[in-house]
Amino acid sequence: MYQESESSRKTMGDVDVVFHDGLYHLFHLVLPNHDFIAHAVSDDGLAWHRVENALFIGHPGAWDDSMLWTMHVTPNPFKPNSWRMFYTGLAQHDNGLVQRLGMATSDDLYQWVKSPVRWVSQCKRCRVKNAPASNINAHYEETSHFPLESPAPYYESKLSEGRSWISWRDPFYYRDENQGWLLAAARVPDGPVCRRGCVALLEETAENQFEANPSLFHPGLYDDIEVPNLMKLRGERYLIGSIREDAKIRYWHASDLEKPWANFFDNVLLPKGNYAGRICFDDHGPMIWNFYSHDITKRTVKNLLPPPKRIRQLSDGQLQVASFEGFDKRIKADVTSEVFQISKMLADKDGSAEVNNEASSIRLRNDAGFQAFLFHSTVDCFRFRARLDMQGNGKCGLVFRINPETQDGYFMSLDMYRGVAQLRSWATDHAATGEHMMRFDTLQAGYWRSRLDRPCEIRLVAYGSYIEFSIDHRIVISLADQTFSEGKLGFYVESACLDIDQIHLEQMQRPVTADENLAQ
Repeated sequence: MYQESESSRKTMGDVDVVFHDGLYHLFHLVLPNHDFIAHAVSDDGLAWHRVENALFIGHPGAWDDSMLWTMHVTPNPFKPNSWRMFYTGLAQHDNGLVQRLGMATSDDLYQWVKSPVRWVSQCKRCRVKNAPASNINAHYEETSHFPLESPAPYYESKLSEGRSWISWRDPFYYRDENQGWLLAAARVPDGPVCRRGCVALLEETAENQFEANPSLFHPGLYDDIEVPNLMKLRGERYLIGSIREDAKIRYWHASDLEKPWANFFDNVLLPKGNYAGRICFDDHGPMIWNFYSHDITKRTVKNLLPPPKRIRQLSDGQLQVASFEGFDKRIKADVTSEVFQISKMLADKDGSAEVNNEASSIRLRNDAGFQAFLFHSTVDCFRFRARLDMQGNGKCGLVFRINPETQDGYFMSLDMYRGVAQLRSWATDHAATGEHMMRFDTLQAGYWRSRLDRPCEIRLVAYGSYIEFSIDHRIVISLADQTFSEGKLGFYVESACLDIDQIHLEQMQRPVTADENLAQ
């Protein structure tokens, strides 16, 4: 978990993660000012330590003197053991309405120097001339291609076009068969104004020199395709982007960059609230990182970096995200034995729990109405795994961090027939009166392809404020919420019978924030 402290009035923005020499390097924006790119490191992908900031906005008059936006860090193919950072900059000269792409370089991922630019400072009263290149200042160079600007005729390039705001941001460098390509979030110059979003494509024709091509992908559907990524798995290319309209991360696939990009029936990689996904390869393969926003209408407050997800490619080419194996190292105790001590949440209502200690299984039955069955342990951070098999035409679900007295906590409904999971926060607001005392918030919904002919495997992770739910090894719920921090765990059934086996309940160490690491 990684986030800014509540008192700082800041929050994190778009992220990029690089794995190198056993360390994860996180680079991220800092909102709302966008005036520097922060850097943190982690040896496990969960606990982060802040280190030197990577880049700062330029001095007044520079092409990037207003704001820094999304970046991508990648190995430099022309210089072994060095790195290039492509990043987005905005200038006060044009009121931040025109986005441009620049570059910085580093030999160690910690110390960065901005690359030369063909840009004359617009500052008339600045006194320092020819300052050394640094993570603030860039030298002028007549032959430089930077900063890259959105070029006609392939993309909107004038403020008089479209939205009077030039989209040319979120660079991503992709290399395939000794050929380099730079992707960016851009917009084609024609068509309905709010349907022009595309992924721009530039070819690296020589070191640090780029030539524009027609868009790699323009679905004709979205305002922008933000934070594009491109990767190749077993011969198939996958394009991943974040869609502002529904605040989800989606993907498309093609056998070649020149072929049309196709969809699967469900191309949502991560559900609503997860945004600005960035792929990263470590020793175990591809993974995806992103920031999570509590309120998708206000993505400049209370964002955090949740744990990463492992990307899996299925036999038919579909992608799915699975729980991060790094959680294994955060387990501190196995408390599975306490699962088999069960009490009813509604003591005066019907319902039965049959425990088979020999088979380590449980059968929960409730023929009419609602009943929840709570395990003995009170847990805060935990990982729960089990196999479920529901009989009947009723309902079932999970409850966790439940207060047995108030019965407040999280309720997750599982529609086994339609393949829908919905997580809700259900609480009593004692500061309110009347009908306003009841607080019922739907936090997130996720979907899977239902299979009624066999049991399903589930996994629930509650790690600090992070909540993750998987079914048959695919994450369908991923969010952060701070309403409840500990309580009872269990299941509910309504007019159904639920068989549960292969049960494992593990207590986890609580997450440590970067601020706590600095304070210690």
